[in-house]
Amino acid sequence: MGMVALSAGALQAQDAPAPAVVAVPAEILDLAETASFNGRLDADRRVVLVARVGGTLEEIGFSAGDRVEEGQLLFRIEQALYATAVKEAEGARLGAEAARDRARLERDRQAELVARQAAAQAVLDNAEAELASREADVMRLSAALDRARLNLSYTEIAAPFAGRIGPAMVDVGALIGPEAGALATLFRLDPIHAEFTAPTAALRTYQERIAAGEASKLEAVTLQLANGSTYALPGDVDFVDSAVNPGTDSVTMRARFDNPEGVLLDGELVRVTLTSHKPRGELAVPQQAVQRDVQGAFVLVVGAGNLAEQRRVTVARSTQGYAVIAEGLAEGERVITEGINKVRPGAVVDAAPAGDG
Repeated sequence: MGMVALSAGALQAQDAPAPAVVAVPAEILDLAETASFNGRLDADRRVVLVARVGGTLEEIGFSAGDRVEEGQLLFRIEQALYATAVKEAEGARLGAEAARDRARLERDRQAELVARQAAAQAVLDNAEAELASREADVMRLSAALDRARLNLSYTEIAAPFAGRIGPAMVDVGALIGPEAGALATLFRLDPIHAEFTAPTAALRTYQERIAAGEASKLEAVTLQLANGSTYALPGDVDFVDSAVNPGTDSVTMRARFDNPEGVLLDGELVRVTLTSHKPRGELAVPQQAVQRDVQGAFVLVVGAGNLAEQRRVTVARSTQGYAVIAEGLAEGERVITEGINKVRPGAVVDAAPAGDG
């Protein structure tokens, strides 16, 4: 009949819509240069509380996990035995002081007699020796009283600093003492430190940029927590080890973080991000826009007529989800970030900006 029938495939090709893609413009962004490392949080202070005297535990002044204040009573040991020892020591010292006073009066009397030549010098010498002996007794018994008072004070165990306390390892009524071991552990979590190791080369670059004024130790570190969230407050680098680990060619570093709400916990594993260069305006595109083949990096640019064009680029670095472009792109050119696998260079595309739909 003179008519040529087109195949279903040809008809589909003629009617196929342009592939839908998402394209965003290359922008000048203030991007800091960063490096990330694994780290672990370390309490600012950590004290294991141990009894210094023995006795029956009469009181526990906290619950597990409490925030306690400096000087707050945590444990009280039975005091009667130690209070009695203090009274005994006080009585012994009073007796020694009375004997010393009598010896001093006798020494003074003998000295007066010797001055009037009514007594021999040997008698005065004996009186001097007796006084010295009694004064030594007073000193010895004063020290014994101090020791008894100190032991009495040890029956009350107070918090040496404000912090968060763990569970008590003993119960009221238990017989405890120095040999009983830990009673509880007190942590000071504000501030808290994050310790991490950085390659020596990265540390050198960071220190050189600090010297040049291009980086800082203050607010230079951020934390990513185990659930992927980012801790709100930045940290300051406050320690760099003076020795390199020869096995890994890395250096231990530490950052200090304010932790007023106690969000960060001792021993927690974190991801530490160190800003090694202050933010600066640089041409950048989302990192997923950059593809690579045997010839290097490239992006697909949406040009005139919505034609996709392959553009070779030089990537200076990647940071914060962006690729910093050193060469190959101009500000405002649109690069495809989604739907790249559906596009060939030279094909017409249906490009929508990010966030549409």
